[in-house]
Amino acid sequence: MSTRINEEDIDTVIGGPSYPVQHEDLKKSDHIDESHDIHSTGTHPQNLERVSLHEFSKTADYALEERPFFVPIAKDGIIAALKRIDRQLRDSGRPGLLSSKVPVSWTGREVSPGFLGLIKHGGLPKILTKPGRYPGFPLRNWWSRQWCGTKGLSDTAIQFQGLAVVQVSQNQAAVISDPQNRIFVVKNSGFVAYAIDGTYDVLAVVDQTHLSTEIRDTVTDAILGSIAEIKMRSHIASGKEQEYVVALFLNIPANNCAILQRGDDLELLPAGQHYITNPNVTLRGLFTLGENQLELPTKDIYTRDQVPVGLRIYLKWQLMEPLKLTTHGYNTPYDALRDKTQSILTQIVAHLDYGTMVKQRSLGPDNLEDGSDPSSAFIDALRTRAMDEMHEAALEYGIILKDLAVIDREFKGDIASTMDKLTTRALQAQVEAANVDRENSNKVKQEEGALAVARIKAQSRNAQADSEAYSVIAAAKAQAERTKIEALAEAEAIRLTAEADAQAVSIRAAADAKVTDQFARGMEMRRVEVTRVQAFGNKTVFVPTDGTGVQMGNAMAVGMAAGMANGHEA
Repeated sequence: MSTRINEEDIDTVIGGPSYPVQHEDLKKSDHIDESHDIHSTGTHPQNLERVSLHEFSKTADYALEERPFFVPIAKDGIIAALKRIDRQLRDSGRPGLLSSKVPVSWTGREVSPGFLGLIKHGGLPKILTKPGRYPGFPLRNWWSRQWCGTKGLSDTAIQFQGLAVVQVSQNQAAVISDPQNRIFVVKNSGFVAYAIDGTYDVLAVVDQTHLSTEIRDTVTDAILGSIAEIKMRSHIASGKEQEYVVALFLNIPANNCAILQRGDDLELLPAGQHYITNPNVTLRGLFTLGENQLELPTKDIYTRDQVPVGLRIYLKWQLMEPLKLTTHGYNTPYDALRDKTQSILTQIVAHLDYGTMVKQRSLGPDNLEDGSDPSSAFIDALRTRAMDEMHEAALEYGIILKDLAVIDREFKGDIASTMDKLTTRALQAQVEAANVDRENSNKVKQEEGALAVARIKAQSRNAQADSEAYSVIAAAKAQAERTKIEALAEAEAIRLTAEADAQAVSIRAAADAKVTDQFARGMEMRRVEVTRVQAFGNKTVFVPTDGTGVQMGNAMAVGMAAGMANGHEA
């Protein structure tokens, strides 16, 4: 029976075909033919035959061979595939695969929906596909049969008495060994097979996006991809078991690639998910096509006056054609650039003496001489020529060199030690002079700071005095204004009081004038006398101010004065 898959299924089913490598920056070697058997994700919807890229890796696709009792699982599922293989077995005169037992609902072994019941009948498999219960009687039904449990219809792999059922999801790949120990891979679907001679063994089910071994660049530590080796155990003549690698899965990130090798031929594999089952094809290496940068030391180089110096350089590059690099026998771009860089820097340093190297720490393209040194023109010309040579050499290896600079150097040897001491003394003198200048500058700045502080304090005091004087003047003005207001208020109060008193006297006088009765007038006079006595006291003597009373009062006053004078003399 043919194993061609339904053309309506546009996903990879069994060993999905690969498309030719298409990358604008990747170039293939001219001696490799355009055919391929390295498998990658993706399937042409109209033709599921193998699409080859390179002839040297082409192998037979055992999954697409016509096999007896091998049925791919189509859209109608496992049950339909089991029915087709059962019909093939019966048509060939062999016992069928499906059991004829009818389920009941009241007792027996239970087969749930979504599961298959497994029965061993005389060493042959029998499958129960209908859900229900299967009773253990009559006894003749189970005389040579043994109940072996159930398996889920969605299980990835089922192996039972020569029957193999394999179905994998979109991200899985099952590695299968057929009865002749030939290896094939099932992706994105599955099959049902019954082996008359030998077995179909499921060696592994691989998660293609999470492979077990991560590959990193040994120099830059960048992640290049991941791989997984699938091994098969085999018995040898001594009875021992040995493991052999039968398949290699690769997951290559974007902007990376892999180089495969068979003999002296090389092949480029682009980014994506791939697997290799050809035993003659090996993985040469994984490479990144992005930019890389690295600082690295060089070996000792001798100057023109034989002083050894060690340099630390900076490299920035991008690998564009990995096939060129591997054709020259290099495993990483760093290995190719290191040797050429060492050679060119040796040529540059050999034309420089120690003094020039001391003045010029960097040999990068951005650090040019000012032209005062007679040899600077020659050094600049040599540097330019060396950079051109580096670019040409890198292109030969498929690399674009984007930057090269010497960022540090270390002199070695006795001469360098002596010169370093002299240089150190000169630097110490320069440092001491700089320290003295710094101290003087600090003192000047301190004095300037103190003067600025004093100026600010004087300005502050002047401002404070002005504020206090203004406050005194304002207080005096306020006090004078207050006194003036109080005097005006008091005069106004006195005037009002006098007016009120005068008015009161006038009113009383008017009232008294209206009194005509003599008795009333007398009583009023007496009341005035009483009021006067109350005001001055009952011992007060009132002297008349006119007539005889005045004379008597004067005589009395003179007598009292004479008496008081005699008293003092005594």
